[in-house]
Amino acid sequence: MLGARSVARAWATGLAAVQRRWLSEAAPIAPVISEELKQKWKEVAPNLDLPKFPSQFMKPRPPVPSAIPEKVIVNFVLPHEVELEAQQVEMVILPATTGQMGVLPGHVPTIAELKPGVLSVHEGGQVKSQYFVSSGFAFVHANSVTDVVAIEAVPLDRFDPEEVKKGLTDCTQKLNAATTDLERAQAQIGIEVHSALASALGV
Repeated sequence: MLGARSVARAWATGLAAVQRRWLSEAAPIAPVISEELKQKWKEVAPNLDLPKFPSQFMKPRPPVPSAIPEKVIVNFVLPHEVELEAQQVEMVILPATTGQMGVLPGHVPTIAELKPGVLSVHEGGQVKSQYFVSSGFAFVHANSVTDVVAIEAVPLDRFDPEEVKKGLTDCTQKLNAATTDLERAQAQIGIEVHSALASALGV
């Protein structure tokens, strides 16, 4: 019977192979599970199925084109739904923590952290859709594909400006009345989100 250290070493070897293949632009995303790992797993845990790699559920990454394409492909997902899937647009503007970030075809590969703000999708020379996002990350790939993962996102036109102003006032009052670090932190987060919403709505 092999010990946990041997299994962990075999698992790490298999995972490293998957990561090398996943990072290769030319190779499709596919699980690379070594026979050694399979055998050792059967010896140590014969009654348990081999865990699955996330790459087994992912589609192959498109290759990097030789010329800059005309469109950006945007995937915009939330924990509970997919807002945009392989949507071809002219540009997407993201509320990055470093400032507003516009992504056009051929954008340099980037990972950006998102802050509360407006994500806007542009097509045909105008704004096609706008979402208010709470936080998340954007992954801009070399093949002009942009993946946006947000915790929460709501179309901007669903917000009531008066409710936003009232929420900002309430959070400000909570901050002034806070007596603990937790209460202050919660109130400050509320102020940040409502301030960003108010700015986006122009109120």
